[in-house]
Amino acid sequence: MKDLKFEFVPLTFISDKGEIKKQIRNTLILIYLFEKYNNPVRLEKLIEGTQYGYNASALQSGNNKFLRISDIHESKVNWETVPFCNCDDEETYLLKNDDILIARTGGTTGKSFKIANPPKDSIYAGYLIRIRAKATVNPDYLYLFLHSFAYWSQIVNLNERNFRPKANAENLKSLIIPECPKAIQDEAVLISQGQKIKGYEDLYAEIETALSEYDKAQKVQDLLIDQLTQLENLNQAILQEALQGQLVKQNPKDEPASELLKRIKSEKLKSGKKEKPLPPIKPDEIPFEIPESWVWCRLGEIAYITSGSTPSKDAFVESGIPYLKMYNLRNQEIDFHYKPQYIKEEVHNGQLKRCRAYPGDILMNIVGPPLGKIAIIPNSLPECNFNQAAVLIRPYTKQMNYYINYFLNEKSEINAINTKGIAGQDNISVTQAQSIRIPLPPLSEQTRIVAEIEKQLAKTKQLKEHVIANQHATEQLLKALLHGAFEVEEKEAVNN
Repeated sequence: MKDLKFEFVPLTFISDKGEIKKQIRNTLILIYLFEKYNNPVRLEKLIEGTQYGYNASALQSGNNKFLRISDIHESKVNWETVPFCNCDDEETYLLKNDDILIARTGGTTGKSFKIANPPKDSIYAGYLIRIRAKATVNPDYLYLFLHSFAYWSQIVNLNERNFRPKANAENLKSLIIPECPKAIQDEAVLISQGQKIKGYEDLYAEIETALSEYDKAQKVQDLLIDQLTQLENLNQAILQEALQGQLVKQNPKDEPASELLKRIKSEKLKSGKKEKPLPPIKPDEIPFEIPESWVWCRLGEIAYITSGSTPSKDAFVESGIPYLKMYNLRNQEIDFHYKPQYIKEEVHNGQLKRCRAYPGDILMNIVGPPLGKIAIIPNSLPECNFNQAAVLIRPYTKQMNYYINYFLNEKSEINAINTKGIAGQDNISVTQAQSIRIPLPPLSEQTRIVAEIEKQLAKTKQLKEHVIANQHATEQLLKALLHGAFEVEEKEAVNN
């Protein structure tokens, strides 16, 4: 057999430092056993077999508790909240003490859960795979393996280095694990739990060294995370100064914002469009003082605001008018390369005519969490449409779009909105969006403000990129440090 080499695999659903250190410890325990006993076997040799779960709909009552992936939280199950089903094959799917369930799909693919004292006649759902240790194997030893990078690096490799785990019954049975006497398995479990056992001094030294290296790297990462937080706070401070008239000097020659607002209102009247008047801003609603040449107003007074819509399925086509969904708002920009969708031109100009969007328009999501996803439609999308989870904001004076964009990105007004929705959602209505208070500077000052914001944000962006590069370098250094510790020199063939 070729040398066994395992890797430190960062996983999005395992972020707890204590759990990561446990996985490092378990990996080193397994490597010690690989090298000492020189008897790598496939997992199928240590288990009675694999069994996919039962496929059924969850019921409020029934004969069997029906455990699903969604019922397992942080390796715990509240059996009181687990739904029911009526299983017609209990013998196959019944859960026993020390059974191990492994998620085979979804965002936690590969995660495992060991059953302890299940309610009578409990079974498990189809997106889980059950393994059961043979009588000669300690189930906690298998669980140790399933909580190690010896396990994770193997199932990630099965997914063609896509750094997402891949788990199915055949894959799981083919995983390599060291076989050793049950008494040694028991000791391995105790070492994993932090107990000291004589005769394993070299292993303890290896574990201590590896965990020390992890702690050092984590301290650096914590500092870098703190730096990113400080840079984000600095960005917000820049925007706050801009919106309070403190970022650039006022020019007495600028036309006052009140004149700009009058002109917008006059042009709206000339257009003949009837709009429901927005409530005036009362003195006690004003959150901070602004320069004399500025004016407080409602966002709906200076911009056309409308929500999006979702057409029927037959409106979607392979090529047509770009149709934006909220996953296309990424990092405060429009990314239409990510899962692009198109609708028919006749739908765009007919049923969805109201929500046609053009370059320079602003999109803001109104269904969360999170709220605050905001982006300007780029010139690369000459015409597009969007779904009902966003509003379009089109300033009546197009030159104001970047100032409004930065105003919204400061998020104080968005955070002040009462966003009570249903089922844990945060919702902003079109009326609430129209009623947002905005400090309006003279048009020429808006241009100077935007230029200064972009100048300063460019500097913080450069610093952020430097910090992120250091984060990646630290991750690679940790991987390199653990690489040697995670390598097994194995000479014998795998025993089936």
